[in-house]
Amino acid sequence: MTESASSPPSLGATARAACGTLRSRIGAGHFAAAGRLPAERVLAAELGISRGTLRQALAQLAEDGLILPAPQSGWHVVSAPLGEPPHTLISFTEMARSRGLEARTRVLARQERPATLDEAEQLKEPPASAVLDLERVRSLGQTPVCLERQVISLSRVPGLADRELRDRSLYAELAALGVRPYRSDFSVQAGGADARTAGYLEVAEGCPVLIGTESCADASGRPLILGRSTYRGDSYRFQATLFRRG
Repeated sequence: MTESASSPPSLGATARAACGTLRSRIGAGHFAAAGRLPAERVLAAELGISRGTLRQALAQLAEDGLILPAPQSGWHVVSAPLGEPPHTLISFTEMARSRGLEARTRVLARQERPATLDEAEQLKEPPASAVLDLERVRSLGQTPVCLERQVISLSRVPGLADRELRDRSLYAELAALGVRPYRSDFSVQAGGADARTAGYLEVAEGCPVLIGTESCADASGRPLILGRSTYRGDSYRFQATLFRRG
């Protein structure tokens, strides 16, 4: 263990203890759901220390690479995987923004084409209806975390094919066109990165990935988007809230 990882002697005993407590909580995923630490006044009160002492501990954790500051939004956990809050449909861009991170998007391919028979059936459209076939790499800063392919019904979203989708949120572009995603039926399974996926996500071939498939609909229940998203296994967490009946 490096000296910085064990809180150097330059820290006072109280700050060193707070640093160790917070490091343990971060390692245990205590802050993973929100992706950020509570407000300083709340955290200081919880730990029973002054805000000055807390800031010493936070500065050390930042130096260790465990957290980073974001203007106007406090301290964020660097290693917290992305994940949607339970029962909440949000975009990749919104997930990143909630953690004070920059979402980047590179368009690999986009094509207007007729829907396949299976796609038309899932989208509840006539056979060969026009769709936009879109493939993108989603990144946090310079780190790619998701390879995403989406098939979008153009009859539902006229004008989408003309929109710029590099470094843009698809949900925001849909909203600008008067269409709002409301519900996503989403399933996820573990897998290994094939050579192509590994190249785009900058991981080794066979590295663990999480593969999500979805059908996204508007408030009326009519499907808008069919999607497949492949996330780096170290960058995404799927969350759910389950209830037992009876």
